[in-house]
Amino acid sequence: MKRWISLFLVLALVCAGLCGCQAKSKDVELTVFAAASLTETLTELGEQYHQAHPEVTIRFNFDSSGTLKTQLQEGADCDLFLSAAQKQMNQLDITCDEEKNPDRLDLIDHDTRVDLLENKVALVVPEGNPKGLASFDDMARALQAGGVLMAMGNADVPVGQYTEKIFAYYGLDQAALEGAGLISYGSNVKEVTSQVAEAAVDFGVVYQTDAFSAGLTVADTATKEMCGQVIYPAAVTKTSQNAEAARDFLSFLSTPEAGEVFARVGFTPLG
Repeated sequence: MKRWISLFLVLALVCAGLCGCQAKSKDVELTVFAAASLTETLTELGEQYHQAHPEVTIRFNFDSSGTLKTQLQEGADCDLFLSAAQKQMNQLDITCDEEKNPDRLDLIDHDTRVDLLENKVALVVPEGNPKGLASFDDMARALQAGGVLMAMGNADVPVGQYTEKIFAYYGLDQAALEGAGLISYGSNVKEVTSQVAEAAVDFGVVYQTDAFSAGLTVADTATKEMCGQVIYPAAVTKTSQNAEAARDFLSFLSTPEAGEVFARVGFTPLG
């Protein structure tokens, strides 16, 4: 009898240990900060990843890259950062020079940094295209003539920064346009997209992926000469408490399977 009791206790301890390990493995919560333009694709990919790795729960924080960078700088918990521009990632990367990282922040693991995707900046119009715009040239002429309202991102939002470069390309005075009441701003690309979708403005500048997700008409896409390339870098943060899981999820985002999801809405996978 004593032998059976001892055996039972051993088995109970083994089972308890296995259950404990299982509970521990399921207690991985991955916090991912990502540009708002990645909302639909990352949400889908996060669900796919969780199905294959049920022990990992992914919590997304979608916003403008500038806002996310500030949150990271202020100490927000984050395991993986995906930016819609190099600028915000550079500002967190200690390997960048002082011009790109003036505050000498050291918040991302440079060894994990990858250029994940390329996007395009698009001129979008509401249903029916009431102003009849067919190109960025038309946009420039319309703004110079006045009597229109355009939506764009704030200065700390990558899509707003790309728009500012387009203004510079055409020699447009943004301050004068703003003073004339020709510009409406959004705190992230989704807000700009919504203004166009709701026909609250005559046109706007967003990413072509957001235009696709919102079902907007793309009148034109910007060339590299107008605003440079739109590259999305990603990196694991140095403060991550789940660095291994973050690296694994980032690797998953670079797979051909994930690339198909990104490409479906207009991204060009670079991994």
